[in-house]
Amino acid sequence: MKQHKKLIEVALPLDAINAASRREKSIRHGHPSTLHLWWARRPLAAARAVIFAQMVDDPSEDPDQFPTEEARSRERARLFRLIEHLVKWENTTNQDVLERARKEIVLSWRRACADNSEHLRAKELFDPERLPAFHDPFAGGGALPLEAQRLGLEAHASDLNPVAVLINKAMIEIPPKFAGRAPVNPAAHASEPTRPESLIDREWRGAQGLAADVRHYGGWMRDEAEKQIGDLYPRITVTPEMVRERPDLKPYAGRGLTVIAWLWARTVPSPNPAFGDVEVPLASTFMLSTKKGKGAYVEPVIRGRGYRFRVRVGSPPDLRSAKTGTSAGRRKAFRCLMSDAPVPYDYIRSEGRAGRMGARLMAIVAEGDRGRVYLAPSREHEVVARKVPLLWTPDMALPDNPRDFKTPNYGLTTFGDLFTPRQLVALTTFSDLVGAATERIRRDAVAAGLPDDNSPLRDGGTGARAYAEAVAVYLAFAVSKVANVGSAIASWMSDRGAFRETFARQAIPMVWDYAEANPFARAGGSLATTLDKGARVIDALPSRGIGSGQQLDAATHAMGVGKLVSTDPPYYDNIGYADLSDFFYVWLRRSLKSIFPGLFDTMAVPKAAELVATPYRHENKDSAEAFFLEGMTRALHRIAEQSHPVLPVTIYYAFKQSETKRDAGTASTGWETFLDATIRSGLAITGTWPIRTEGAGRILAKGTNALASSIVLVCRRRPRNAPLATRREFLTALRAELPPALHLLQSGNIAPVDLAQAAIGPGMAI
Repeated sequence: MKQHKKLIEVALPLDAINAASRREKSIRHGHPSTLHLWWARRPLAAARAVIFAQMVDDPSEDPDQFPTEEARSRERARLFRLIEHLVKWENTTNQDVLERARKEIVLSWRRACADNSEHLRAKELFDPERLPAFHDPFAGGGALPLEAQRLGLEAHASDLNPVAVLINKAMIEIPPKFAGRAPVNPAAHASEPTRPESLIDREWRGAQGLAADVRHYGGWMRDEAEKQIGDLYPRITVTPEMVRERPDLKPYAGRGLTVIAWLWARTVPSPNPAFGDVEVPLASTFMLSTKKGKGAYVEPVIRGRGYRFRVRVGSPPDLRSAKTGTSAGRRKAFRCLMSDAPVPYDYIRSEGRAGRMGARLMAIVAEGDRGRVYLAPSREHEVVARKVPLLWTPDMALPDNPRDFKTPNYGLTTFGDLFTPRQLVALTTFSDLVGAATERIRRDAVAAGLPDDNSPLRDGGTGARAYAEAVAVYLAFAVSKVANVGSAIASWMSDRGAFRETFARQAIPMVWDYAEANPFARAGGSLATTLDKGARVIDALPSRGIGSGQQLDAATHAMGVGKLVSTDPPYYDNIGYADLSDFFYVWLRRSLKSIFPGLFDTMAVPKAAELVATPYRHENKDSAEAFFLEGMTRALHRIAEQSHPVLPVTIYYAFKQSETKRDAGTASTGWETFLDATIRSGLAITGTWPIRTEGAGRILAKGTNALASSIVLVCRRRPRNAPLATRREFLTALRAELPPALHLLQSGNIAPVDLAQAAIGPGMAI
């Protein structure tokens, strides 16, 4: 078969791709990451650029039209300009730019079909009227299949993790099924005196109708939940006593304010025998707001053998003390508020495991007229929080993963322990209302004219039942996102006046002072907020062509012959996706088990076959590495054997796991093991592109060796009859072929810091 060298194998406008990828990290409204959390999701900009350059021929492949290097350089510059437009966030839904990109892809594809028309398998592999399908066997958060679909390819995504499969179904499989349909909720059909034409008469593009129903039925869920459990989330009244202590509260006197958050500090009995009956706070800070001109802090007031918290505004007299709370430094843990005695970690662990760790309300954050209002704790509010009758709790044990899960050390050993009783009641209520909403949607869908054929979504149905189940997926995602902020691991960011979610990093840490969100407030962590963010994503999804999400093990299942493959496999031992995603799985399973019984037929996410080199799942580090190498080699071998024979494969790999060796400097065990698996699989590397995807300011990055960039490996299937070369022949080829390749790399304005990494690809190709 005749292979054409692709643009990605020669040159890329790497600076533009990296700039767009970095910028994307700060975008929230409409970004797929706000539909449901996934860890280490690849930027859409990078995914779109890589797949485009993977499909489009380099100008050197058309010597008739571009006979000179100058002509080829001009054509590359034109393609670069298209990529620079393509990667901009503003052009994610720009159909003019996307259509130009699709035309370039089709042009190169038809050239490949024409040059291989005589091949015996031409009809199967080379149809000029149909682009090859795309497949990502490690689909994760779905950025790659989503961008393949956006570029006009039939998109298939598979993953072993059911949470990842569900995310991919929500992004590439469900929207095209119901594209162009009007919403079914009655409000969309009702005319108003001031609006003679009903919403049903408007043009509903893409998945806009689906998004409208998510908003409507999500609003119904919220209202129903508030009827059932709204009394657990009381407003706080600003009393005359509060105004006397805080004159700044005078504008709110007598008013009932909606609570945004209750801020708690965990407590343990004082280690000082003289105060052994006093529960002392483990507060990492007393600062509530560090915004300029809006400062607020907690001031502990000790009286006899007890203490209370009051809230002050402005700058504290002892700023350092307020910033550190009762913490005594990273290694010294905390100090006793009553006696200043040390409260070491060993003592806290023993008290926690003995069930003697509690919590004390430090402050309340409420909605003010022009921002947050910080109030002293209310005894009545604390009583309400403590007298919540539990409906259900996810009592599944947290994994034995001491690196990423710190709470078991302190007696919080189950997923239910990560939530307060009030949070558990709220999440259980919301999850159960997803089922009630599904029945309601189905009735309304039948009334709106959808066929009542009883064909479920999982079997490809598109009638009333399937549509109701589709909306239910997005409602369950909203509940899942509420859990991310609505846990006792979420905390309060004093610099932003907002919640820090449970997964601020790719782990579940121990949090000493946590923020309990009000899911009925208009703030981060509320059901209304998560519904709105999710609906914005659905509005902007491609909703075109064919897409599918399946639960498959990449190492053992076939993906079908002749696919274009771009994938982002697990990174050695960096992230245990299966362990982390159990946090969401327990709630998604409660909401959606009847809709996807196959996905949720186990109590937890499958872990034994997950391709990560985690020593705690194996006998030792060596056996973990062997498991990863063997499994990844098998998965990549399947990709090599089943991907399209004339198209390159692109594989993302991110650095994190490094080890410092005295005799060899710093080596990346994960990177070396992954390269070993790639070469053993039968793939040859023809390009290496450093895609900078992570910011340096993230929590995970501070003081750690975090994921800073992804290396995109461009690979081709190595011919079975590939000849051997002597060392002299290799060096001769290197001297002859590498300088021109490096010149082409430099023509893409690659930053000097990236050139060394990018040069590895052409060198390995030789």
